[in-house]
Amino acid sequence: MILDIARLLLFPALMAFAAASDLFTMTISNRVSLALAAGFLVLAPLGGMGLQAMLLHLGAGATVLTVAFACFAMGWMGGGDAKVAAAVALWFGFDHLLEFLVYASLFGGALTLLLLQFRQWPLPYPLTGQAWLLRLHDKQSGIPYGIALAIGALMVYPETEWIKTVDLSHFAMR
Repeated sequence: MILDIARLLLFPALMAFAAASDLFTMTISNRVSLALAAGFLVLAPLGGMGLQAMLLHLGAGATVLTVAFACFAMGWMGGGDAKVAAAVALWFGFDHLLEFLVYASLFGGALTLLLLQFRQWPLPYPLTGQAWLLRLHDKQSGIPYGIALAIGALMVYPETEWIKTVDLSHFAMR
């Protein structure tokens, strides 16, 4: 039951934290990516994932890390976003990676268009005291892509074995 609770809560909670952190501070702490990686490394063997499957998941994470850091080096994405994307790939492996990347791209594009439009209008005076909103409104600031990564990941997560193997009968009201 503890394993099921961890599968139900750990990944979604860390993704929600990453999104909120990126929204309010325009940064994602390395601790989030490290916690995602550590969570995978603990829960995968406890959940019965074999060595070959774990290696494939590690390969997916390494692949995304390589591509994401190339994007970071070109200024297309933040370093925290790159690390979170790789940590998500670690959890999803190649089985759900494409689905995650498509969702994250679609939500990222929508978020970018929304913020570009938002930045065209003056910020209402009552909101100018909010430092996070001023950062978000600043045309020189980037896009908090961690939000799109989190939404994409949370769209895919229920379809993974992490959730499909949870025994929900533990949680049924009796």
